[in-house]
Amino acid sequence: MTTSERDKNRFYTEVSHDAVDTRHQGAISMPVYQSSLFAFETHQKFDEAMRDVLAASVYSRGNNPTVMYLEEKIARLEGGESARCFASGMGAISAVLFALAGTGDHIVCVDQAYGPTRELLADLSARFGVEVTFIDGKDTEGFANAIRPNTKLFYLESPTSGLFEMQDLPALASLAKAHGIITAIDNSWATPYFQKPIAMGIDLVMHSLTKYFSGHSDSLGGVVVGSSELIGLIGHRSYLNLGAAMAPQTAGLITRGLRTLPLRLERHQASALKIAAHLAAKPDVARVNHPGLESYPQKELAERLLSGSGGLFSFVTRHSVEKMKQWATDLDYFRIGVSWGGYESLVTVGSAPAKDVEEGVALASVRLYIGIEDPDELIADIERNWAKLYEPILESQSL
Repeated sequence: MTTSERDKNRFYTEVSHDAVDTRHQGAISMPVYQSSLFAFETHQKFDEAMRDVLAASVYSRGNNPTVMYLEEKIARLEGGESARCFASGMGAISAVLFALAGTGDHIVCVDQAYGPTRELLADLSARFGVEVTFIDGKDTEGFANAIRPNTKLFYLESPTSGLFEMQDLPALASLAKAHGIITAIDNSWATPYFQKPIAMGIDLVMHSLTKYFSGHSDSLGGVVVGSSELIGLIGHRSYLNLGAAMAPQTAGLITRGLRTLPLRLERHQASALKIAAHLAAKPDVARVNHPGLESYPQKELAERLLSGSGGLFSFVTRHSVEKMKQWATDLDYFRIGVSWGGYESLVTVGSAPAKDVEEGVALASVRLYIGIEDPDELIADIERNWAKLYEPILESQSL
């Protein structure tokens, strides 16, 4: 058994096993503490708790037992000392940026990071004087060249969720540490089951818990994992004051989803690879962006950093955006919608990057999320409607 296989088996145990906890009457499932505040037997105990409201249950905007349980669980899975949950993924990202950067500070961010993250950074730059440089995340040397005396943070996302480009995390962690720069990564695509950034030297790891952790498309959440020092700094500087606290009922839902995370990811991985390979064989598909394929441009890096892949990928076709949107509309099993990580398959269509132009014609980019349906049924659905892309051509030839 390889180290990766042993790690994955331990992951199964970690998500499913808890010691009997008599504080909660030995409940198998962590109870949902649906309470906004907590009372104390004596004022002395209340005073002690108020000295550090992030270490005790005083008010659920600071701490709640159900949320704390989820935080502790995720911290162990990521290999971090501490974690803090938020009401959404953007709540977590916002807290990190507001806590770590201020007027006159400089952030280096990958240019393919999540769209709202880039928008928030642009807003911080315009309104609060935070300097931001967006660079090609594939270019490690580009990070080195972008460093300034006031650089405080490398903001990473690997793989990215649009073009699925990767960054060399160990190299960037080493570079950042040499210059006293904090590193933070959005690890939502890989999850700690397929990638462990903290073990590679990254300081902070963020997730949209809305996606794979929840797995049921019924809850919003975010988390930041890292050292106790950094999580404490984020907690006191931005978590409490921004108020994007996770609700206890949400924590209960995400904890339920967490129990089956590795089982679901194995299914998503196998099905997505099968469908990605099917699409890659089509002559009218210019490129499939999937780190698990042999044709992936950063294959060596993917094999070094990832122990697997999930269900989200994209591909570029030689058909127009309008045709591909109609193709997506005609699909039976793929729903048109944002996000990913649930049980259902999803599709969205847009314009391919500017570099993807053939004979002066812009190409279409399709993002697919493969759920837990039968992959053969999904391929049949793709094929039934793919034939329609040629119908106008066939009609014109018959005239």
